[in-house]
Amino acid sequence: MKKWILCFAAFCSTAAMAQTSNKEGSHYQFTVIKNMDAGDVENQGRTGTCWSFSGLSFFQAELLRNGKGKDLNLSEMFVVRKMYPLKAVNYVRMHGKANFGEGGGFPDDLLCLREYGMVPQSIYDGNRVKTYNHAEMTGLLENMTKSIGASEGIVNQNWKTAFDGVLNAYMGDAPQKFDYNGKSYTPQTFAKELGLNADDYVLVSSFTHHPYYEQFVLEIPDNWNWERVYNVPLKDLTDIAENAIQTGYTIAWASDVSEKGFNFREGLAIVPATELEDMTPDERKKAFDEPVTEKTITPELRQLAFDNFETQDDHGMLIVGMAKDQTGKVFFRVKNSWGTANPGNGYFYASEPFFAYKTTCIMLNKKALPAAIAKKLGIKQ
Repeated sequence: MKKWILCFAAFCSTAAMAQTSNKEGSHYQFTVIKNMDAGDVENQGRTGTCWSFSGLSFFQAELLRNGKGKDLNLSEMFVVRKMYPLKAVNYVRMHGKANFGEGGGFPDDLLCLREYGMVPQSIYDGNRVKTYNHAEMTGLLENMTKSIGASEGIVNQNWKTAFDGVLNAYMGDAPQKFDYNGKSYTPQTFAKELGLNADDYVLVSSFTHHPYYEQFVLEIPDNWNWERVYNVPLKDLTDIAENAIQTGYTIAWASDVSEKGFNFREGLAIVPATELEDMTPDERKKAFDEPVTEKTITPELRQLAFDNFETQDDHGMLIVGMAKDQTGKVFFRVKNSWGTANPGNGYFYASEPFFAYKTTCIMLNKKALPAAIAKKLGIKQ
């Protein structure tokens, strides 16, 4: 996931309203079914690190659900800093035939939590100046690893020290020990005290090219560590999402936002039955101003979009709630990481057809799974 947009950083309350319109002048009316607190809206700036912002927003929502971390902001850049050396080693071992760069996925967040722990933003901010911008740094790192990976001779293992030197120059070294609220921690002991456990979370997707109710390696470039996800039928995927929200759990959501029906500035993500490019300008505007008929999403349609590279894993977000519009259609309320410059102050509504069509993967607490589905997957809750 590597989508970025430069926005203004600000704060946003996640308190649920009984009913809300999406934007001024819009005829959409959303009645909130369920809404969870997820903390302040963050801004990933000019970086492709949405996977870290959304993953840590998910962990923070988990803490809030458990009555912890009310004033805590976890450091996204700690995770980014820990993943770069691992991605670099993988890239070199694959002779440059693997993915390297700013993109990543929820498996990276779980890997960091499991192996390295977490730290507060106040302890490590990754050398943020005004807004995050990693373009220059990643250019240097990629050129370095590309030349090493293409080497035909003996590789000088000191390249790892040089690689860390670049990271330290741009991001600073990640802390091994720190003091917070009068106590001393390592990142591992801090995560443990918070009660965050990587084994509590599962990754789920839905594609027809692998057997259902088994795990498979999700074939997307940013899955550089070849992590496996659980595969379920499409109906199960939407049932899982609805059950999670209804029972008070948030969902880390990886999706494709290159669709013309995704419009953060309008605060909506929809899949109109008529292609937007086939509409007149007035019809396109109307589609984001009042409810439209949406496509019926089938497993076959979803699979074709994935196979044609029309659905890719290009952005990570956090689903915090669920609502219905005035026609009774279900929408998910989504927290983004592009600042607050949109009608929803950093949040938007994604229709259930959009979720069914464009989801590449979700991460959630295994207790949020419907019991029957968890049993089929062999997951103990």
